[in-house]
Amino acid sequence: MQIALGQAPDDIRWLLLMYQLPTHPAYLRTKIWRRLQGLGAVPVRASAYVLPLSDEAREDFRWLVEEITKGGGEAAVCEARLVDGLRNEEIEAQFSAARDEAYAEIIDEAQAMLAGEPPTVAAVARLRRRFDGQTALDYFAARRREPAEVLLLKLEARVAGQEPIVDGAGRGDLVGRVWVTRQHLFVDRVACAWAVKRFIDADARFKFVADPHYPSQPGELRFDMFESEIGHEGDKCSLEVLISRAGLEDDAALGAIAEVVHDIDLKDDKFGRPETAGVLLVLKGICAVGRADEQRIARATALLNDLYDSYAAGTA
Repeated sequence: MQIALGQAPDDIRWLLLMYQLPTHPAYLRTKIWRRLQGLGAVPVRASAYVLPLSDEAREDFRWLVEEITKGGGEAAVCEARLVDGLRNEEIEAQFSAARDEAYAEIIDEAQAMLAGEPPTVAAVARLRRRFDGQTALDYFAARRREPAEVLLLKLEARVAGQEPIVDGAGRGDLVGRVWVTRQHLFVDRVACAWAVKRFIDADARFKFVADPHYPSQPGELRFDMFESEIGHEGDKCSLEVLISRAGLEDDAALGAIAEVVHDIDLKDDKFGRPETAGVLLVLKGICAVGRADEQRIARATALLNDLYDSYAAGTA
């Protein structure tokens, strides 16, 4: 197999992550493998994984590069096209096979629910969230997607009408800053920008840069960038860290939005809110290719304000 890197845009279909991990710590290899599985990436070589080219894939791989380098490894991300050997159709088949395997498990569980005692709303909702998580990674319409969807609709119809089972101070140094982040805002960055304007500094100004390693200048504060002042910490997304830094942890509605953003950004389904898939779908439209970052913030602000008000009123 040969891969050509850096060709003309029309030739490029894939984003390629190549990495090398140190022998220790041993858990890092498992952690990176799980993260790759969570992204839906497929291997083309040992320690070389691909995703279909997109802004979201770039961001996901960039965070993986940071994790790998922080762990003492080496990594690089390239835009690529296949030259010979492995064909595009074969890679697409790998993506679909992985999703079909996951859909098959969902189909089995759905059939068991339909054949047994009436399922609860909570059980069906959990299965729906699993399905939605797989469809977010289903880049090439795997064949078992539709049968799984049909069974889920039958389950949801069966449980219709059931009652659901409920399954920092220190803001001063954040005011008057120029907030800097990477261009082409998506979920975590656009949510941080909204939170800054609504809860921290209504007059905040933003700068969008191409260099993910942009060095901070006097009066600036970087967020959701490599080595930024506010960014991912442990298993927290940047919005969660921002909320903590600003002393806003007691705001339950804001915390609910952070849970949605966390699951979209980190793809770990930690909180499993049923509205997450819908929010992601709308944000993908808001952050469409070619839309300026200022427009993305403006459009996302309307969405997130309405979502916040719904959480605050207890209607979401």
